[in-house]
This record gives sequence, structure tokens and C-alpha cells, in this order.
Amino acid sequence: MEPILNVLFPVFAIIAAGYVSGRFRLLGPDSSDALNRFVYWVSLPVFLFEAMASVDLPVMFNAAFLNAYIGGILLVWALALVLGRVFFGRGLAEGAMLGMNSVYGNTGYMGIPLAITAYGEAAALPAILATVVNTAVVVGIAAALIEIGQNDDRRGRAIAADIGLGLLKNPLFMAPVLGCLWSMTGLGLAAPVTAFSDILGAAAGPCALFSIGLFLVGRPMSEGLAEVGVMTAMKLLLQPVLTAALILYLFPMEALWAKVAVLMAALPTGSGSFVLAQACGLYVARTSSVILISTVLSVITMAVFFAVYPPAG
Repeated sequence: MEPILNVLFPVFAIIAAGYVSGRFRLLGPDSSDALNRFVYWVSLPVFLFEAMASVDLPVMFNAAFLNAYIGGILLVWALALVLGRVFFGRGLAEGAMLGMNSVYGNTGYMGIPLAITAYGEAAALPAILATVVNTAVVVGIAAALIEIGQNDDRRGRAIAADIGLGLLKNPLFMAPVLGCLWSMTGLGLAAPVTAFSDILGAAAGPCALFSIGLFLVGRPMSEGLAEVGVMTAMKLLLQPVLTAALILYLFPMEALWAKVAVLMAALPTGSGSFVLAQACGLYVARTSSVILISTVLSVITMAVFFAVYPPAG
């Protein structure tokens, strides 16, 4: 339990610091939006570009791991879109955020430290791979669905052109794409570029969490509780169960990789969802709520996970 609390406490503390700062109006009324814009346009794209540009694609490719982890994501997301449409009346754009909140785990700031603490340095590689998937797949799908949903009143080539242009303007989509293309050149990143990216990219997580705290000031957590409850259940329970089932029945793999795959699937919703939601101006309140509530409840679900998959001695 101690490793879980050691990793979760900073997340809670940063959100709380943002809330207190907003409650006492230390940064002004537009601080949450301004800070989120910094994360969306500057810090997070730098982090995503470096993450992809630094990847050794042949070494990172593990077909069974990718099939199981991405398969769990797609199954839960498809269900979330259906539930959002049928039970909550959500269109494609908001349904995209509902789905992202249900599958986008806090792999970078919680998953990697937890995996290494529990299973040693060897667990870093699959944990990083899961983070890359979140970067390249989840953010990309969400951005594409939002663009389609926001242009669904048009038809044909006009829709395709608007979607393509929207994705080209989306820094959270283009940064990992450009990083992947750079990685394929085999040139690597120069030391000054890496240092710049490390410093600026490291600000993304704390600033996004702080911005969530600012946003929560004066907003009732009871808003949209049914949707928040569904997203939390899918993220903390359904996604890891489906991922484990895919590993067990379809994509067997080495035990360590299997444990990390399920661990990454069981993490609470990451702050990247809030960055995208606030930048697009949709589903923001429910996104901030599911991040906070799923993170709180993950203390319990992580304890259950480590009881099933005990840490290495």
C-alpha cells in the first residue's frame, strides 16, 4: 500500500494546491484556462514529441502486448460511445471525450513509477510502451473523433478537408506524429534539444493537475454523477478485466509484460483528458470530476491489483 500512496499523494497534492490557489484567487479568474493553454500548445506537445522521437521502434514493438492493450482500449471506447449516445444523449464529439476518459490512464506519472517500484527496472519498457500508445493512439483517436463530431453537419469532401485541417492544427495529434517520423530517421535528438524537451515537457503533468484544481473551484462535484460513475467503472474495472481476458485467451505473453499491461489498463484517468477537453471547450466539468474521483478510488483498486499480482520480492 505504501508504494501506491507514495505515487498517488503528489497527484492529490498538486490538484489541492491548484484548488487552494483558485479558492483564494491568487492567480486571477482566467488562470485555469491560461495554464491549460500553456500545457496544450507548448509543454505537452514537447513532451509527446520527445517521447515518440526517442522511441526505438523495432525494440518497442511487442505484438502481443500491443494487441491486448490496444484491444482493451478499443473495446471499452466502443462501449462508451454506445452508452454515451443511448443513455446520455451525447453526440460524437462529447462521446469521444467520454470514451477517452474511460481508457486514457495516467501511465506517465503514475504507471511508470508504480511498475518500476513493484516489478523492478525491467518493467519500465512495457510501461513506457503503454505511455507511447496513450500518446499516439488514444490522443489521436480522440482528436479525430472530436473533429468529425464537430463537423457532422456537413458532408463529403468538405468534412474530410475540415477534419484533416483540424488534425494538422491539433498539437496533441501532430507532436507524436512528427516525433514518430523523426524516430524513423534514426538521427536521435541532440543533447541541447533533449535538455530543452526534458525541462519544458516535465511541466506538462504538474501544470495540468494544477489547472484541474483551479477549474474545480466553485463547481459542484455532483454534476453528471451518472456519467462520471460509468466512466470511472469502465476505467478502473472494465478495462483491466478486458485486457486480462485478451491476454489470457488471445494474446499470451511473458508474465512481466502481462502484469504491466493489466496494471496500465487499471490506472485512473490521466490529466491529458482534461487538457484536451478544456482546449476544445467540451465535457470539461465531467472530465475534471472523473480524473479526481477515479484517482481517489484507485487507492482501492490498485491495492486489489497488487493482491492479485504481487510485487516482486
